[in-house]
Amino acid sequence: SVLIPDGGLSAPTTAPPPASGIRVEAADIAVVVVYFVLVMAVGIWKTTTDCFSVQIGASLMSSNVGSGLFIGLAGTGSAGGIAVGGFEWNASWVLVALGWLFVPVYISSGVLTLPEYLEKRFGGRRIRLCMSVLSIVLYIFTRISADMFSGALFIQFSLGWDLYLSAGILLVVTALYTIAGGLAAVMYTDALQTVIMVGGAFALMFMAFSEVGWYDGLVERYMSAVPSVTVANTTCHLPRSDAFHMFRDAVSGDLPWPGLVFGLTVLATWVWCMDQVIVQRSLSAKSLSHAKGGSVMGGYLKILPMFFIVMPGMISRALFPDEVACVDPAVCQDVCGVPVGCSNIAYPKLVTALMPAGLRGLMLAVILAALMSSLTSIFNSSSTLFTLDLYHKARPQASEMELMIVGRVFILVLVCLSLLWIPVVQLANSGQLFDYVQSVTSFLAPPITAVFLLAIFWQRANEQGAFWGLMTGLVVGIVRMVLEFSYSAPSCGEPDHRPDILRQVHYLYFALILFGLTCLVIVVVSLATKAMSQEDVRNLELAFYRLTWWTRHSREASDLPSSSPTVPEEAAPDPDIPRAPVWKKVLLRLCGLGGAAPVQTSVSSSELMSLWEVPIWRSVCNANAILLLVVNVFLWGYFA
Repeated sequence: SVLIPDGGLSAPTTAPPPASGIRVEAADIAVVVVYFVLVMAVGIWKTTTDCFSVQIGASLMSSNVGSGLFIGLAGTGSAGGIAVGGFEWNASWVLVALGWLFVPVYISSGVLTLPEYLEKRFGGRRIRLCMSVLSIVLYIFTRISADMFSGALFIQFSLGWDLYLSAGILLVVTALYTIAGGLAAVMYTDALQTVIMVGGAFALMFMAFSEVGWYDGLVERYMSAVPSVTVANTTCHLPRSDAFHMFRDAVSGDLPWPGLVFGLTVLATWVWCMDQVIVQRSLSAKSLSHAKGGSVMGGYLKILPMFFIVMPGMISRALFPDEVACVDPAVCQDVCGVPVGCSNIAYPKLVTALMPAGLRGLMLAVILAALMSSLTSIFNSSSTLFTLDLYHKARPQASEMELMIVGRVFILVLVCLSLLWIPVVQLANSGQLFDYVQSVTSFLAPPITAVFLLAIFWQRANEQGAFWGLMTGLVVGIVRMVLEFSYSAPSCGEPDHRPDILRQVHYLYFALILFGLTCLVIVVVSLATKAMSQEDVRNLELAFYRLTWWTRHSREASDLPSSSPTVPEEAAPDPDIPRAPVWKKVLLRLCGLGGAAPVQTSVSSSELMSLWEVPIWRSVCNANAILLLVVNVFLWGYFA
């Protein structure tokens, strides 16, 4: 049958989907409960701060592969094919750059946060302030809101609960073990959750492929997966003819190949090399070799989502085209509560339809594990940025406990803002969550990438150039972002009245243009303003001491005092002072304010800034990095 929409789109709803999608049983709930008890136990038990390659690699993977990636990658894969997997394969290259190019500079500079690095590199605090605020804004719009929406969507589809009730429950569970442990606990729970996540996702992958006749069957059935209700005189219900090709037309492709290769690299460099959430994991490494090993392991793990997320999403469309591939707004509203499309339900639909009782609970635990891991990473890192880079600057005399309490309160503010943004996420980018996240990132992240790259690799870059380059890029990016949300993409069969900058300039191309513009402003302003002389260096106590790629091995003493708060040594307990009651100890422990080792908030030890590596392990890391890139190139070529 053929239906023509009556015009206009209704607002998204939080009502649960039809009951036919709800198949979770008591065994599934039991698996979820047991899993979360195990995770809580690990999170509270482990407080070690030195981390090894396996934990770092697993944490890099788990921190990035949140529920938003499961929902988003599978959804975009169901709508457009395998090209979206290039976002994951690109990460392998950038992770190698993280371990070999960026982490050595960050370690040698002795910083705790990346905005702190910019302050030490350029002098002056305005660029550190701007970078901290911009990073937090990116977390709200691209990380927290997207992860909360995707996790709540999975629970809504599986259990039939209200979307915002699901989001609230997720936040409570996540907060419990986030505030109980901090980064050390998160690193260990990340390692556990990565094993569960990859194992459960592979189990579903094999079930899904066996259902369609493996890869050849997927190609045949996906290309014929058309919904029964379509829109007259349109082709938007048809699968793309290039669905099984990575490299697509540079003009008409939904993911044009120059943007996928070059524009994506700009975004990925921010995500993996300049984002506090990710870099914080590598900086917790026991040594530089462990950081490199973690990057290589993370690079191998990032090859896998193409096979256990993207392709299962395509299988979901092949099996359930009337729901996953709906194009009529009225039908989509009935299926998932969103009129612009239901591709986001591809992965939850596959789980509830194919997996038996018990395993469905395992996959629900996997999705929730991914969500919790991603959120805890963001909560810890954003709290660090706010307390050390913003709050502590306003109140230098703040105690450690005050900083920790402020950090917890700030997390609550982030959560509230992100919840308010969820309705926008539902309707943005034709209902494709992954495209929404990447497009917002392309509007805000390229200026950050430009500033860090020139700060690390071009010594002539100065504070004025970096600041005005960042501001110029930010203004241009915000203008594009406002336009993007002011003019929604048309539904199937509707004319596209958006401005040319939206219709004809893909967000990956825009990221490349914005990156180039920011670099140009930084270079021009830096060359047009006075370079620092040796006298300026002595007067301002500002130097390139171990702050660039070219000076990372400098042996001269640093004149720069640490700008981070220090923690005084703890005095021995006085036996005459009565001990706090048990209930108070428990409360402080749950809030992360007692019972754990003091938080180290300054880095002055030469050991922590050492770049020395055991020769044999340096060679092992180098060989594995080369092997990783060879495998990556082969996969790109095979699926090109």
